[in-house]
Amino acid sequence: MGSTTQRIVASITTAIVERRLMPGTKLAEQKIADIFKVSRTVVRQALNQLSRDKLVTLEPARGAFVARPSVEEARQVFEVRNMLESVMVRRLAAGVTPAQVAQLREHLKREQAAVQRTDVSGRTRLLADFHVVLARLLGNEVLADILQDLVSRSSLISLMYQSAHSAEHSFEEHVAIVDALERGDARAAVRLMASHLDHVERNLRLDPRVPDLEAALTAP
Repeated sequence: MGSTTQRIVASITTAIVERRLMPGTKLAEQKIADIFKVSRTVVRQALNQLSRDKLVTLEPARGAFVARPSVEEARQVFEVRNMLESVMVRRLAAGVTPAQVAQLREHLKREQAAVQRTDVSGRTRLLADFHVVLARLLGNEVLADILQDLVSRSSLISLMYQSAHSAEHSFEEHVAIVDALERGDARAAVRLMASHLDHVERNLRLDPRVPDLEAALTAP
């Protein structure tokens, strides 16, 4: 039963991150049970897990729906991130070491690999982790923890709305930021980070389409 539950969780998660199931889509228990030929109890277990992962919202007397993250909240998160990360890269540019640059280059290699193989969840995690890695290079764990929380609060929206094209663009902007840090060019690093966060925020667009549930979950 556990493996069946995980199969349903994986199918719904993939459908969400690949934008085949959009925010607000109703996830009818019986229909999902029919699609996967399982009991509603198994489906309910899967939906409960997805709810804990914040991908699904469970509403009393209404059922389960694909989560509808607040874009306004994301906008506020990006505003705070811009404030913090501008100071962060300015300080980092003043004292980054060759070993730290090498660490960032290694992270960029993993980002590039995830983008090229269209690993949606992997690329989303790595693109987000880049910002936390920068914070940890300063040796300020309080800043790193705060930024981790801010990145986590915006990651669901990035996961759900970032296209492969915008992910590739984010990677390229990360490369430019590291290039500026390696040169010790604080002004360019701050400008590039602000531009990058602005681009990520502007690429988070809601789409009101609600596709057929069975077609989304059984797509090849």
